[in-house]
This record gives sequence, structure tokens and C-alpha cells, in this order.
Amino acid sequence: MEKAIKIIKNRSDIGAGTRGSDLGIDAIEIAAINRGSDYFNAFEYEDVKTHNESIYDKYRSSVAKRIEHVVQQCHRVCHSVKNNLEDNYFPIVLSGDHSSALGTISGIKAAYPEQTLGVIWIDAHADLHSPFTTPSGNIHGMPIAAALGEDNLYFQVNAVADDIQEHWFKLKNIGIAGPKFSADDLVYFGVRDTEDAEDAVIDKLNIRNYKVDEIRYRGLETCVNEALIKLSHCDILYLSFDVDSMDCDLISFGTGTPVSRGFDQYEIIEIINQIITTKKVVCIELVEVNPLLDTKGNKMAETAFQVLETITETLISPIEV
Repeated sequence: MEKAIKIIKNRSDIGAGTRGSDLGIDAIEIAAINRGSDYFNAFEYEDVKTHNESIYDKYRSSVAKRIEHVVQQCHRVCHSVKNNLEDNYFPIVLSGDHSSALGTISGIKAAYPEQTLGVIWIDAHADLHSPFTTPSGNIHGMPIAAALGEDNLYFQVNAVADDIQEHWFKLKNIGIAGPKFSADDLVYFGVRDTEDAEDAVIDKLNIRNYKVDEIRYRGLETCVNEALIKLSHCDILYLSFDVDSMDCDLISFGTGTPVSRGFDQYEIIEIINQIITTKKVVCIELVEVNPLLDTKGNKMAETAFQVLETITETLISPIEV
């Protein structure tokens, strides 16, 4: 691997509806220690300043909770990712909630404004809501919509105040103005828990979603290869791994929005490793480990670290052509 790895630690959970994913990175580090791994001493790292105290703010929009602070946090993540890419690092971003992905994607696009970015989203959720459609107001359900510049006004159910619309506009324009990638350059793996408004956008934009059942029926290698052919025109790839893409019944409920009938960790590793072999991946993100919700000790963090350690070995190993 030509680039050195930099671990970016973003202990922010203000985009989630349940507190605790800010502790996910520490839980993963504890899992590494318990396995006798020196992983977190092997690479340089950077801590991103957080705004987690904003959970105590009295003013809370019901359609975009703490959006002004999520904007600030995404700016910080964007700045960190952009600077590290420009310094020739390979960022592995460990985040609390998934709203941070908007900052990561924006940082990648800011570093490579002329290159076509492909996004591979391994998640139980499409994260395609906007303040106009969200049933929860949690911004970790909105990063893909923000990155695509998609308001989905046709399915609007919420009245959105002017100040919230201004913050949403800022969120959509972090890093560089406008959309960061095309819906044609987005592939979902494992998305299985969506609302009608999201389904409408997926259908309208013809976004490819490889569900767990399809991958097991057709074969994982076949499906991933098909996805890579779809994204073959992309110059660079970003891979986002939400641990709720894994089956909560098999792994654990140690994540904010657990969903049954997901992948196991070995399928996740195989998917990611096959994508890494393209040599186009410039950044990987891992999100949504919440140890406060784990009923099996630290099982989700332990499994997440197993994935992290294994795919990092692939990143740093020479790839045979």
C-alpha cells in the first residue's frame, strides 16, 4: 500500500436518536486490548473535536435535531479527511453516529474535486431522509440525501422552519457546493429497513441495493463483482460500514437501530476485501457501535474490531494482480 493509514476518531453521537455511540470507539479499542492486539498503537491517529454537549440544548427541532451542531461536526470531519488525503494518508474514520459520513464524503470530494466518486454503503438503512420527510428528526438518517442534494419534497410530511432549511442548505454544501456524487455511483449492501419516502427515492434514482437474501442466493463474489462493474467508471471509492448491517440476533444489539436478518461479520469482511482489491478505495468509515445497548458484554465492538483488523491487513498487504 502506497499510503500510510491514519485513524480518524470522531466520537460524536449528536446525529443519533439514542445516546452512546460516542463511546463506540473506546469500546473497539478495549476489544483490541482484550484480544492482545497492538492495532491502535500501530497507526497514527487524530481526534476530531466534538460537540456532544449540544444534547443538553433546550431548543430542539423535531425534524432535524441539533442540525446546527451536526453541520459544525461535519465541517470538522470534512476538514480532517481532506487534509489527511492531501497529506497522502489513507483515512480510516471511526465515528459514533452515521451523520458524520456526510463530512467524510464532503472531505473526499473537496480533496478530489475533479474525480468521480463512487460510494458503497453497507448498512441496514438507506439514510435518504431529509428534514422534509424524516419520521424521527435524527440526522444520522439523512447523510446520503444531503450528499446527493436530495430534499424529496414530493413526499414532504414535515413543516420545516426557515432556520432549519438554512442549516440543511449548509449541510448539503459542505466541502464543495452541490452534490458530492451521483446516485448512479451509489451502491447499497444490506439495506432492509426503509420508509416509503426513501423507497420512492430509491426507485426514482434507480439506486442498486444488494439485499442479504440476494447475495446469499446469487453468491457474494458475483454480486460484489457486479457492483464494481457498475462503479468501474468511478475514479475513487468511499466505503461506509454501519455495524447495523450485521444481524443483531447473530451478533448483538449493540447499535442504535438494530435490524434482524443481516450479514454476519465474515460476509462483511469478504465484501469489503473484494472492494479493496480494486485499489480505488481512498477512505473507509466504520460507525454506530453503541456499547450502552449491548446485552452481550462488548460483543458488537469485538465483532467490529474483528472486521476492522482483518480489512486493514488487506489494505496494507500487497495485492496480487
